[in-house]
Amino acid sequence: MLVYFAHVLAIALPKAMPWLMVAASGGHGDDHGDDHGGPGHLPSLVFYIEHYLQTGWLEQWVNVIYAFVTAVILVVLAQVAYRKREMMPGPFQNAVEMVVEGLYNFFHSILGKDAMRYTPFLGTLFVYILINNWMGMIPLGHSPSTGLEITLSLALLVFFYAQWTGIRRLGVVGYLDHLAGQPRDAITWVMVVLMFPLHIIGELAKPMSLALRLFGNITGEDTLIAVFVGMGIAITPFIAEFVGIPLQTPFYFLGLLLSTVQALVFALLSTIYILLMLPHEEHEH
Repeated sequence: MLVYFAHVLAIALPKAMPWLMVAASGGHGDDHGDDHGGPGHLPSLVFYIEHYLQTGWLEQWVNVIYAFVTAVILVVLAQVAYRKREMMPGPFQNAVEMVVEGLYNFFHSILGKDAMRYTPFLGTLFVYILINNWMGMIPLGHSPSTGLEITLSLALLVFFYAQWTGIRRLGVVGYLDHLAGQPRDAITWVMVVLMFPLHIIGELAKPMSLALRLFGNITGEDTLIAVFVGMGIAITPFIAEFVGIPLQTPFYFLGLLLSTVQALVFALLSTIYILLMLPHEEHEH
């Protein structure tokens, strides 16, 4: 209900701010010197600041700014949970412990005994992406996941972490043996010429797959909401003078679900990439 009224307030003055429709439709208008199309997003706080300051560069860094804000939020929450921990936990500590335990159990079902080692990285990755995705649902917020530079950075982080895990756990020789398809007989040794390049291509394709999947889904989700916000503003003259009709409200429930699913998929695939780099005999059942 709070989000509902906040978004009504966020679009309450379309007559006073006609460039709001330009922002929701994907362009920047003449105020920024050009009028290029692109995926629509609701105007963020950075957009409003840029509109009044006319810096010419601030909005270009909107994804990085909100990604940094997400990182600060996580650091603050972690510090509060750690410093105020008690034997008899309060509601906040209980919530944090439930999240940590749930993530550990999830990763343990895939990694087994190695879950304790990799849960801090994978759990942080999931929560960070989830908050990034949800930032676009907050009035005057913006989802950094709609920037390919952010999703690709996260995917490359997973890629290098997985490769380093393989080298550290298998050794250099074992790592190269893994990329070669673990040849053990004459036929598999002959196939090395084919398998080694295919494994290299497959490893390089993984970060692109992660980045594009997250980027495409969250961008589509934010664009859908922006379109319905624009429609609500467009029909405002027939309903009320200064209040936009919040047609986008039903899609927030869908957006919250899809944002969570995309964060989970990213973390799940990252977990599997790490699992594939671990010594196989340790995970045989």
